[in-house]
Amino acid sequence: MKTYLFAGASSQIAQATAQLLQAKGNTVIGISRQPEIAIYDQYYQVEGYSKNDFPVIDQTIDGIVYFPGSINLKPFHRLNSADFVHDYQLNALGAVEFTQAYLGNLKASENPAIVYLSSVAATLGLPFHTSISMAKGAIEALTRSLAAELAPKIRVNCVAPSLTNTDLGSKFLNTPEKFEASQNRNPMKKVGEPIEIANAIVFLITQDSSWMTGQIINVDGGMNNLKTS
Repeated sequence: MKTYLFAGASSQIAQATAQLLQAKGNTVIGISRQPEIAIYDQYYQVEGYSKNDFPVIDQTIDGIVYFPGSINLKPFHRLNSADFVHDYQLNALGAVEFTQAYLGNLKASENPAIVYLSSVAATLGLPFHTSISMAKGAIEALTRSLAAELAPKIRVNCVAPSLTNTDLGSKFLNTPEKFEASQNRNPMKKVGEPIEIANAIVFLITQDSSWMTGQIINVDGGMNNLKTS
């Protein structure tokens, strides 16, 4: 049995991932700014995702996943410095500080792993995505650089989804017309579901992917490299 630690544990993708891991007999600890979510084996509510917010955990951790993210879409001329700083702090620096907070716990494991969450916007040029694409691009760079630094002890990988049917993406999917438009933009004519992202995360955080590190796995219906119309 392994122990996994999630930041942003209230997200629907995080909860789907936790349930998959628990079904295999593992323990999952959740950290979130939201009130306690019953599915987790242990749960910590925090004020934010900076190093002073994370609780001290005195046990071996076999894998961590950083789920917090944002979808801050605006025309470039309407974005200000605060927008860029907020997205970078939440998506990239939060992941750094979360990892630093529990690096010692990971080193105590025999087969530790880290998984980050990026976005198709980090590699595919999309209008109105400049702030979030910069932040997620930093996550992908962090994945590769940290994987090189921590090899061979700790594996570091990343999942990059496209728009997924979650609360975070709901404002882009909250009418039949928006949902259909999102489907039609995707090569698979589909909006992703949390379980599809969760399956990829479980693969990367467990020993099923024991010879993989420094990889960005796109789970996006082909958006990152296919043009079908």
